[in-house]
Amino acid sequence: MQQTLRALADPTRREILNLLKGGRMPAGEIADRFEISGAAISRHLSILREAGLIRDERDGKYIFYELNASVLEEIMLWLTDLQGGRRHD
Repeated sequence: MQQTLRALADPTRREILNLLKGGRMPAGEIADRFEISGAAISRHLSILREAGLIRDERDGKYIFYELNASVLEEIMLWLTDLQGGRRHD
């Protein structure tokens, strides 16, 4: 969980997760949305994948990324439990 929380701490990685809410995307399309190098995006994707927040799948010469909702759900359950099961709407 520590690796996951560390991955979520970076604003670029959070923005990548927001992009992937709309469905799977190829790495190049993700990179096109940012003003940083492709290598930097590749590193962010690697950190998100290692944290279990995204999955990748090769399709021909492209690598597609998508959210791994189960890890996000685990974090949400932990946060809810941390606050004693109370919800603040």
